[in-house]
Amino acid sequence: MHILVLQHEAVEHPGIFRSFLEDDGHTWQAVHLNAGESIPPIDGFDALWVMGGPMDVWQEEEHPWLKAEKAYIKHAVEEKGIHYLGLCLGHQLLAEALGGTVKPGTPEIGVKNVQLTEVGATGVLLDGLPENFPALQWHSAEVTQMPAGAECLATSPECAVQAMSWGPRAYSLQFHLEVEKDTFDNWKGIPEYAQALTDALGEGGGKRFATDVKDNLKQFETMAERFYINWMQTTAHVR
Repeated sequence: MHILVLQHEAVEHPGIFRSFLEDDGHTWQAVHLNAGESIPPIDGFDALWVMGGPMDVWQEEEHPWLKAEKAYIKHAVEEKGIHYLGLCLGHQLLAEALGGTVKPGTPEIGVKNVQLTEVGATGVLLDGLPENFPALQWHSAEVTQMPAGAECLATSPECAVQAMSWGPRAYSLQFHLEVEKDTFDNWKGIPEYAQALTDALGEGGGKRFATDVKDNLKQFETMAERFYINWMQTTAHVR
């Protein structure tokens, strides 16, 4: 596969998924929207991945490219039927692009538990993951209304829609599975994330967060690999 990856921060890339893609012989091309790069036509790509970022979906005045990005996602997913994976902001952008609603929510910052729904537990995407598992969370907005036809695959007490599917080709996660050993250190260098971390967890919260990530890193890696295999299976099932 050749995958188009839309990024909103240089350090919010596909993370551990990069090594899986390389091992399997897949290729990917990153577009850094926050740096002013233009999105190429979706023709010629087999899938679209949209990563996280510190901006919110409604901040079109501060980040004018968001409007075009949402239109691009709608075109790629709804009209072209491209295989889609959205993570965090990419999850929220998918929801809004297809007619759902994203609003400020209860901040989830830290290693928090996620619970599979019945649909998620019986589907392909999250097959093999525990029914309840820890995941890295770093967001203060959430999908409050899914697009018509979407299904919720995972949830948590603070955020009802933790994972979502739309049709047979589009999937998204509010939480992060792409975690590597340097992910926390890289992300805490983003001013908006650093401020959210302090606001949510206090001055000492970063040290606790880092410890929790380190303690769960092996499980994160195991779940990421299984999720990656599952997502690839969804693309094979629907061509």
